[in-house]
Amino acid sequence: MTTPILDCKNQAVAIGDIVRIITLSKKFINNFPEDERILIESMIGQFFKVIDLDEDGYPCVMREWHDERGILQTHVIALDSEEMEKV
Repeated sequence: MTTPILDCKNQAVAIGDIVRIITLSKKFINNFPEDERILIESMIGQFFKVIDLDEDGYPCVMREWHDERGILQTHVIALDSEEMEKV
Protein backbone atom coordinates (compact mmCIF):
# COMPACT_ATOMS: atom_id res chain seq x y z
CA MET A 1 0.00 0.00 0.00
CA THR A 2 1.35 3.43 -0.96
CA THR A 3 1.23 6.49 1.24
CA PRO A 4 -1.52 8.88 0.14
CA ILE A 5 -0.48 12.27 -1.20
CA LEU A 6 -1.92 15.00 1.00
CA ASP A 7 -2.56 18.69 0.47
CA CYS A 8 -2.05 21.48 3.00
CA LYS A 9 -5.27 20.47 4.78
CA ASN A 10 -4.37 16.76 4.87
CA GLN A 11 -6.85 15.90 2.12
CA ALA A 12 -5.83 13.04 -0.18
CA VAL A 13 -4.85 14.19 -3.69
CA ALA A 14 -4.94 11.94 -6.76
CA ILE A 15 -4.55 12.22 -10.52
CA GLY A 16 -7.57 14.05 -11.93
CA ASP A 17 -8.17 16.17 -8.81
CA ILE A 18 -8.25 19.95 -9.02
CA VAL A 19 -5.83 21.81 -6.76
CA ARG A 20 -5.19 25.49 -6.11
CA ILE A 21 -1.55 26.46 -5.85
CA ILE A 22 -1.22 28.43 -2.62
CA THR A 23 2.52 29.07 -2.64
CA LEU A 24 5.71 28.35 -4.55
CA SER A 25 9.14 28.85 -3.03
CA LYS A 26 11.25 31.77 -4.23
CA LYS A 27 14.16 29.33 -4.64
CA PHE A 28 12.03 27.25 -7.05
CA ILE A 29 10.84 30.31 -8.97
CA ASN A 30 14.39 31.65 -9.27
CA ASN A 31 15.44 28.43 -11.07
CA PHE A 32 13.57 29.66 -14.16
CA PRO A 33 14.87 32.18 -16.70
CA GLU A 34 13.97 35.73 -15.67
CA ASP A 35 11.38 36.17 -18.44
CA GLU A 36 9.50 33.04 -17.28
CA ARG A 37 9.43 33.82 -13.56
CA ILE A 38 6.38 36.07 -13.80
CA LEU A 39 4.49 33.25 -15.54
CA ILE A 40 5.46 30.77 -12.83
CA GLU A 41 4.55 33.23 -10.06
CA SER A 42 1.19 33.84 -11.74
CA MET A 43 0.30 30.20 -11.06
CA ILE A 44 -0.11 31.03 -7.35
CA GLY A 45 -3.81 31.25 -6.56
CA GLN A 46 -4.82 29.48 -9.78
CA PHE A 47 -6.51 26.10 -10.19
CA PHE A 48 -4.96 23.15 -12.02
CA LYS A 49 -5.82 19.53 -12.68
CA VAL A 50 -3.33 16.98 -11.34
CA ILE A 51 -2.15 15.31 -14.55
CA ASP A 52 0.38 12.82 -13.20
CA LEU A 53 2.69 11.90 -10.33
CA ASP A 54 6.43 12.40 -10.67
CA GLU A 55 9.01 9.68 -9.95
CA ASP A 56 8.90 10.58 -6.25
CA GLY A 57 5.10 10.48 -6.09
CA TYR A 58 4.46 14.23 -6.06
CA PRO A 59 1.38 15.53 -7.93
CA CYS A 60 2.17 17.34 -11.19
CA VAL A 61 0.25 20.17 -12.80
CA MET A 62 0.82 21.82 -16.18
CA ARG A 63 0.71 25.45 -17.33
CA GLU A 64 0.54 26.37 -21.02
CA TRP A 65 0.98 29.77 -22.66
CA HIS A 66 2.13 31.29 -25.94
CA ASP A 67 5.34 33.29 -25.99
CA GLU A 68 5.81 36.61 -27.80
CA ARG A 69 6.34 34.73 -31.08
CA GLY A 70 3.15 32.72 -30.60
CA ILE A 71 5.01 29.50 -29.82
CA LEU A 72 3.31 27.26 -27.27
CA GLN A 73 5.28 26.92 -24.04
CA THR A 74 4.52 24.49 -21.23
CA HIS A 75 5.76 23.91 -17.72
CA VAL A 76 4.95 20.83 -15.68
CA ILE A 77 5.68 21.25 -11.99
CA ALA A 78 5.43 18.86 -9.06
CA LEU A 79 3.86 20.21 -5.89
CA ASP A 80 4.62 19.59 -2.23
CA SER A 81 1.75 19.25 0.23
CA GLU A 82 2.10 22.79 1.58
CA GLU A 83 1.99 24.26 -1.93
CA MET A 84 -1.49 23.05 -2.86
CA GLU A 85 -5.06 22.81 -1.65
CA LYS A 86 -7.52 20.32 -3.11
CA VAL A 87 -10.81 21.89 -4.19
